[in-house]
Amino acid sequence: MLGEPGDPVFPSSRGGHLSADALQGLVSRHAQTASQTRPSLKEKSVTPHTLRHAATMGLLRWGVDLSVIALWLGHESSETTQIYKHADLQLKERALAHA
Repeated sequence: MLGEPGDPVFPSSRGGHLSADALQGLVSRHAQTASQTRPSLKEKSVTPHTLRHAATMGLLRWGVDLSVIALWLGHESSETTQIYKHADLQLKERALAHA
């Protein structure tokens, strides 16, 4: 079943939007479960923001156009999304500095 454009991606049990606290609770619970098979997760702070950031960085590395990523993130313009592009360049520079 496909939703409508305004429908929440992750609806609450009543079909509305999840609150920020409810989303954080779900992420924390699933990160704790995942840490049973991936112990390194116990030492990490896994939040909705870190998941959003990781997904965005992956999309960039896979060559997805920045304007598409901006739309996916709900940014008003792709200029706001430029910070992710610069963050990726910084990661490359750090890796080269250590080599």
